[in-house]
Amino acid sequence: MTEALTEEELDYLRSLFDLARTGDTGRLAEAIDAGIPVNLTTAAGDSLLMLAAYHDHPDTVRALLARGADTARVNDRGQTALGAAVFRRSEPAVTCLLAAGADPALGPRSALDIARFFELPRMLQLLEQPGGKPDV
Repeated sequence: MTEALTEEELDYLRSLFDLARTGDTGRLAEAIDAGIPVNLTTAAGDSLLMLAAYHDHPDTVRALLARGADTARVNDRGQTALGAAVFRRSEPAVTCLLAAGADPALGPRSALDIARFFELPRMLQLLEQPGGKPDV
């Protein structure tokens, strides 16, 4: 039998999602290095990586990827970290997610779907280039 988390422990875990949202890379990396799961998710299935990508924090995205964050996580709305980065038009985050193996076609609301729906030609170009590198 496992013990339920205390309210204090739950508050701490919730604070980690805020670190991802605000791009506090150092503190978030310390927590993960101390044993917090890198693929920790909210009740809606948003991972730390998704939150960092959605809030346009490429340095935090890189740090999470370096610690083994899963690029193939799909939240309850069918979205991925790559899709979030595409929606935010974050070229650095998109490029590093692609380099880490993120699949542009993954999920019911894939990164490719988002780029097409919102008419984001630059994002579509990044997604369609081999290795996620733009053709400059």
